[in-house]
Amino acid sequence: MTSSLSLNATDTHVLDVDPLIDDPRTRIVVCCGSGGVGKTTTAAALGLRAAERGRKVVVLTIDPARRLAQSMGIDSLDNTPRRVKGIDDTAGGELHAMMLDMKRTFDEIVEAHADGQRAEAILGNPFYQSLSAGFAGTQEYMAMEKLGQLRAQDEWDLIVVDTPPSRSALDFLDAPKRLGSFLDGKLIRVLMAPAKVGGRAGMKFLNVGMSMMTGALGKLLGGQLLRDVQTFVAAMDTMFGGFRTRADATYKLLQAPGTAFLVVAAPERDALREAAYFVERLAAEDMPLAGLVLNRVHGSGAAQLSAERALAAAENLDERGIVDQGGGNVELRTSPEAGSPAPARDTPDEHAQTPDKTPHNAAATTPAPDSQATGTPAGATTDDAPADHATTDRTATDRTATDQLTAGLLRLHAERMQLLAREQRTRDRFAALHPEVAVTEVGALPGDVHDLAGLRSIGDRLAAGTDPAGAA
Repeated sequence: MTSSLSLNATDTHVLDVDPLIDDPRTRIVVCCGSGGVGKTTTAAALGLRAAERGRKVVVLTIDPARRLAQSMGIDSLDNTPRRVKGIDDTAGGELHAMMLDMKRTFDEIVEAHADGQRAEAILGNPFYQSLSAGFAGTQEYMAMEKLGQLRAQDEWDLIVVDTPPSRSALDFLDAPKRLGSFLDGKLIRVLMAPAKVGGRAGMKFLNVGMSMMTGALGKLLGGQLLRDVQTFVAAMDTMFGGFRTRADATYKLLQAPGTAFLVVAAPERDALREAAYFVERLAAEDMPLAGLVLNRVHGSGAAQLSAERALAAAENLDERGIVDQGGGNVELRTSPEAGSPAPARDTPDEHAQTPDKTPHNAAATTPAPDSQATGTPAGATTDDAPADHATTDRTATDRTATDQLTAGLLRLHAERMQLLAREQRTRDRFAALHPEVAVTEVGALPGDVHDLAGLRSIGDRLAAGTDPAGAA
């Protein structure tokens, strides 16, 4: 039974990625979504497909697992775009790839916007080193900084961004504001005040106005850390405005024509709920959504066999005799154990009589003709009898093993059909909430993508639209 919110497949818009990546006006494609849904693979496959269709592409990944480098045949990726070899460049396209180095990007900002002496003081400051390596939101902010840098260079006509593997897809959009809130916070403003006042007045302010706060923070953070923070703030004072300005500029770039967001999700409740939140946030921020990539969708080549029928067939194989399985089981069904009286021992069985109407049980007292002819004593077993019994036993054993294997396969198929039903209900709920969102479904692969051929296969599936029938 489908959900009351379900829509038919024909009610869902199908996303066609080829016109999107072929359009020269498309300059930035941002693949976003919650962690573990295949954003990195999707971004790499899109970049490869666009390059082989004639675009000059750079893929910016933030995935620390380095799978992108391995799949593209590169030993390692760093903060500098590297050319990917082995692609089909007959259409004139190029593919470059890079992996964001969060700290190095932060260092580059400092080096570009501070004089040599101040830059050296900032880079060597312990608080800066902690901030640049692990402050919440720094990775997302630096991803946007790097995006702005790449766009400003104007060397590539398409930039594909793989957003950070955050717990929430919204972290990517929230990071600039979060960092801006930190830089505009009361603590930073208080710590900046001595530097702004300057000279003896500044020292007097620091000694008098901050004495109480210094004592409290010194106990909380430690005196050395507080001094490091004060030194960092004094050195960074002239750069804070630049951070906010660039963050605002990159945010506007994400809203501008030529940028397209692709929300990537798995056909699971939590992932699609996160995708729905992100779709709503993009709409609220006036950011252009191209569509939803529903990744790792399962399919079946035997969908006409329902889960219920498969389970019923498996039970029939496991418990022989529940249903009529043919004339070979008559004795099983009429045996005393089966609940039916067995034929009387002295009652002739007309179905087993010989042509001369001799009762079947007379064989127990009358020697068989061939036994008399061959001299075999009455009641003795011929040489072929043991072999016949062994053959029968082997046949029964083989049949039992085959039945068990078949029952197991039927149960696996039932599990697959139940999974398909759950995925369909989840997709239907999303489509009911957001019928305006175009969707492309990518069938699940039997293994991980580890080379260009695998990325091409993903690209083909992305372009195929909604067709998971051959999914693994």
